[in-house]
Amino acid sequence: MAYLTPMKIRSTLTPMKIRSTTILSVRHGGQVALGGDGQVTLGQTVVKHNAVKIRSLLEGQILCGFAGGAADALALIERFEAKLEASPARLKRAAVELAKDWRTDRALRRLEALITVADANTSLLIGGNGDVIEPTDGIVGIGSGGAFAASAARALLRHAPQLSAREIVQSSLEIAAETCIYTNASIEVLELGSAS
Repeated sequence: MAYLTPMKIRSTLTPMKIRSTTILSVRHGGQVALGGDGQVTLGQTVVKHNAVKIRSLLEGQILCGFAGGAADALALIERFEAKLEASPARLKRAAVELAKDWRTDRALRRLEALITVADANTSLLIGGNGDVIEPTDGIVGIGSGGAFAASAARALLRHAPQLSAREIVQSSLEIAAETCIYTNASIEVLELGSAS
């Protein structure tokens, strides 16, 4: 007599992996532009096409984009804005202070996101492990399609330097959308000095 073993059924309580976001910042020709796609994916389903993942801070003096959990990222951006207000015109200092808090604060430590910020002089990547990284070429790509977008931006800078920072960001995000399944072509781009 054959005995059947019970099938293992995946629990509906198992959290789905949430993937989303491609954010790209480019510094070129005295300009800074930051853009992001609008796709949010839950498991294998696209749940939103036009999410806004970039914003300007301090009346357009700083650009900011985030990848990761929206609630986590927004909590971090709020904390970052408080650090900026405490030391205006000091982007690096505010970024380092946020990274220190993020790494050492028990509640913040659980937040899963990456943030990229840029002002007139500096572009930074801020991460939860205490990372504050300034890229040597002025290009920062984060999120699921970040590496695709950053690679496209580097190629455009090398072979089409006549393009503006905004055009490079737009084109690079479009290329990433053709490559990364977690990136779409609903793209928003901000330039330094633009308020939104």
